[in-house]
Amino acid sequence: MKQVSLAMSFILAGLAITVVSCDSEKPFGSAAKTGPAATPPAATAAAPAPASDGALMSATGSPGQADNDEGVNQYKQGHMDVATDRFQKAVKSDPKSAEAQYNLGLSFDKMGKHDEATAAFKQAVALAPANPAIKDSAILKKHLGA
Repeated sequence: MKQVSLAMSFILAGLAITVVSCDSEKPFGSAAKTGPAATPPAATAAAPAPASDGALMSATGSPGQADNDEGVNQYKQGHMDVATDRFQKAVKSDPKSAEAQYNLGLSFDKMGKHDEATAAFKQAVALAPANPAIKDSAILKKHLGA
């Protein structure tokens, strides 16, 4: 029953982000900033796509792309131990992947490992200080006191 409730929460969160991001006239949080309308056409191809629950897909061609993207899938299914393992492998393969660091922070947060989450979020911001999907994240701001 707990897994069904968790799954419904993810579905509802995804719907809320979809509805908000469809109205480009009314930006709301980071959801409106991550869509194609907010990103110049030249940057769209290289920009990582956000998953519906906030986890970020890797940039195309990243050495850790396969592990990160599988971690996102596991994260969306609520398998935090597996997701965390995949995100850690992605970070090891590509230490400059801000998306993998950010996702690692998300998974640590969900597991209640807040010190580890804070460290991963700090690293993600250091790697991509201008990425709105990262720097404008409410969960990241909560951990970093921003």
